[in-house]
Amino acid sequence: MEPLETRRFSIHPLNRFQGASASIKRPREVAHFSYNDSHEYRDDESSINYYVPPPMGADLKEGSDTFKHYEDKEDPHLDSLLKALMHKEGGDASAPKIRADFVTWRGMMTKIMTAPYDNFAEFSMFATLHGGTIYIEEDFPSRAASRAAESSRPPPRHQHPDQQSQAMMAYWGYKFETLSLIPTPPSTTPPDQILHTSFGPHTLLLGGEVDGLLSPKPSNPNDPIPWVELKTAEELPPRGRQQHRDILKFERKLLKFWAQSFLLGVPKICVGFRSKAGILSGLQMFNTHELPGMVRRGTGCWDGNVCINFAAEFLGWLKEVVTEDGVYSVVLRKKGGIVEVRKVSEGTGGIVSKEFLAWRRKDEERTRPEEGASILTEAKTEDEVNQSRDTA
Repeated sequence: MEPLETRRFSIHPLNRFQGASASIKRPREVAHFSYNDSHEYRDDESSINYYVPPPMGADLKEGSDTFKHYEDKEDPHLDSLLKALMHKEGGDASAPKIRADFVTWRGMMTKIMTAPYDNFAEFSMFATLHGGTIYIEEDFPSRAASRAAESSRPPPRHQHPDQQSQAMMAYWGYKFETLSLIPTPPSTTPPDQILHTSFGPHTLLLGGEVDGLLSPKPSNPNDPIPWVELKTAEELPPRGRQQHRDILKFERKLLKFWAQSFLLGVPKICVGFRSKAGILSGLQMFNTHELPGMVRRGTGCWDGNVCINFAAEFLGWLKEVVTEDGVYSVVLRKKGGIVEVRKVSEGTGGIVSKEFLAWRRKDEERTRPEEGASILTEAKTEDEVNQSRDTA
């Protein structure tokens, strides 16, 4: 591919992604890591927390005036995820390396999966090919620039009393988590897990933050882990006063809730309903796999099968585009409806750390090519699930 050639993948029409979903495999945890209060990497699960119902009537604004939100000052790339893989693989030098077609953070896959139904969807990512795997990360310079522009933007001159800033609503979510989790051992930073999964024929290693556990992890590593995702949403009007737009607003919000939990195999989502002023007024526990069917029977504003099929088709197309060394930009502009990919530079752009490159190079030197197959791709039939059954 020529350096400046741009390849395009159109999101619409969506009807080409309808029907039963591509075969997927239940996500399996293959590694984990934590961050301490200073956001320093730790090779352990010291940040695991357990869910407890928070007190009703709690003011989610409490503490917002002194809260300092952590923001990366330098591009974190995929460093923590790759470091966890090296730690996992280093435990047994003779074991096959953990491999997949794609390695990325959950956040990147969430943006891809929800793009068909998010009218304001936009993303900017970088991708690079190394050793047969495509590594995808966020375009950190673009995100930092957007964040700086947002913080320097003056507040609106005439703001409705019920209208809250994005920063305040983000704090409400953080506060809801702190009220709902018992640290074991004490910590304020949730653990991250790395999972092996697949969309159709494409295998993925995903890293993502998990909120908490409903009960201890099972001793059998093949059993599902009882993770729970914690989310907040504006309370709905009393049933007799609900209008279509109220339900539509909430069910649109459920799209991201579902995608984030689905990708990491989180079976439960606890939604804390709050008033416009940020007072916690209710709780509801949802089964992740039931949300697509619930929405289809409701407003029908999104289709889980379409999201899965779109993601599978897009990943297959990306494999055909990113076929040589170099850094590729992957961009979807707001209301654009087309994902554009082009090669922007040589090398890996720091997406794959030098330490990980050296680690894999050492393995390649001692292992014959035919011995490099990953045991993680040998999924059992019983672990294969079909989204169309979940949404029936």
